[in-house]
Amino acid sequence: MKLLFEKSIKGTSGHYVAPSDVPEYRLDTSLLRGKEPVLPELSENDLSRHYTQLEKRSFGVNDGFYPLGSCTMKYNPKINEVTSHLEGFTDVHPLQPDDTVKGCEEVIDLTKQALCEITGMDDMTLTPAAGAHGEFTGMMLIRKYHEKRGDSARTKVIVPDSSHGTNPATGTMNGFTVVSIPSTPDGYVDLDALRAAVGPDTAGLMLTNPNTLGLFDRNIKEITEIIHGAGGLCYYDGANLNPVMGISRPGDMGFDCVHLNLHKSFSTPHGGGGPGAGAVGCKEFLKEYLPEDFSEAEEGAKAKMEAHPDSVGKVRSFHGNFLVVVRALTYILSLGNEGIPAAAVQSVMNANYFKVLLSKKYHCAEPGLCMHEFVISMEEEHKEKGVSALDIAKGLLDEGVHPPTIYFPLIVHEALMPEPTDTESAATIEDAAEKFLRVYDKAMADPEAAHSWPLTTVIGRPDEVAAARRPHLRWEPDGEEEFGE
Repeated sequence: MKLLFEKSIKGTSGHYVAPSDVPEYRLDTSLLRGKEPVLPELSENDLSRHYTQLEKRSFGVNDGFYPLGSCTMKYNPKINEVTSHLEGFTDVHPLQPDDTVKGCEEVIDLTKQALCEITGMDDMTLTPAAGAHGEFTGMMLIRKYHEKRGDSARTKVIVPDSSHGTNPATGTMNGFTVVSIPSTPDGYVDLDALRAAVGPDTAGLMLTNPNTLGLFDRNIKEITEIIHGAGGLCYYDGANLNPVMGISRPGDMGFDCVHLNLHKSFSTPHGGGGPGAGAVGCKEFLKEYLPEDFSEAEEGAKAKMEAHPDSVGKVRSFHGNFLVVVRALTYILSLGNEGIPAAAVQSVMNANYFKVLLSKKYHCAEPGLCMHEFVISMEEEHKEKGVSALDIAKGLLDEGVHPPTIYFPLIVHEALMPEPTDTESAATIEDAAEKFLRVYDKAMADPEAAHSWPLTTVIGRPDEVAAARRPHLRWEPDGEEEFGE
């Protein structure tokens, strides 16, 4: 498929701009580029066809089964889109007077209340733009807490080896030294190792529960008590909230702050670079450190954007990705008090049904019941037949199934991590299981052929090593090295 630049025909235009109804303003010449940018010239028809072709090449939750473990790629109900497209939400500006956006303020307030109830937190900010951004904000609260107490010795953050990959990076970016804690053979946090790691230098713990093996840690209360006993705080990575929302609350487990992925558990669009929303909740004693947000106002009074003097500051412009919040609130209100826990239960049922079906041939890393996801290990098949997790993932593309997460968590070799989510039917799961098993059989029968999969997709298997070492990410016109000064 050609790039827009390669399709460009000089002099072609599909560009129609109405005459300006405001006075023209010219920038100072010092702010202007030295020469015109190189931009493609196409008709509207060609442009439309180009993006339609790109759309057909992409795969989303509306196209088929998308069991991307740890990412909760659930279906996005269309009612969410209807509400987020209402003019009262789309035609507002964040700098409007407060008394003209009361509806938007109520959306934010209701969402905060609902998320606090679901998580067991006392306050919430909706401004972080994504999950990792929420992680970073949550750990900023913990860092600020220790700083305000003058406890500068607390420099270490404990992260289990079954954590999400962003957790160690988040701790490091906040200036902490990350200490990894091993898992027990059955996949839980090693309590003895945790006790040995804590001390007067412990700032806190970052933990995902259920963890990336799809296991709810049965010692969760003891884990948080160990951290609190050492003077640290507990941070809950809410990426895996889906199987426990409305049933078990992080605040009741002993966590002091939490981030939530509204683009996972609460059915707003996920992937494609955004927008996301990484809401962060905290207990009362951390509330004053939250980023700038609406102040609490008495009924009838104006709410203002302001921050407590000890706030960690602004982490995102204005109110974050507001229309994502509208979608999440729509989902929450649609399901209600009974629907939220019912969705969580369904996610667990679907994952266990899928696990039982795949266990006929695949080796699951952890036996028994799981939560929302589980991990398959292709380690033995790789040793005996040379068939890797990557081969299976590529083979699934030929079956019209998006592959699960691969090579994660790192503590399982040749890992495949499926998560069917709560929005899939039993019939869909059964059909997907047949395809998984068929790919397995084909790979075992002809391992060499498996190395060449996929065969039916627009792009076959690329040279990933070359792509990583010699990426070609930018088109350049012939004879020119830059697009303009």
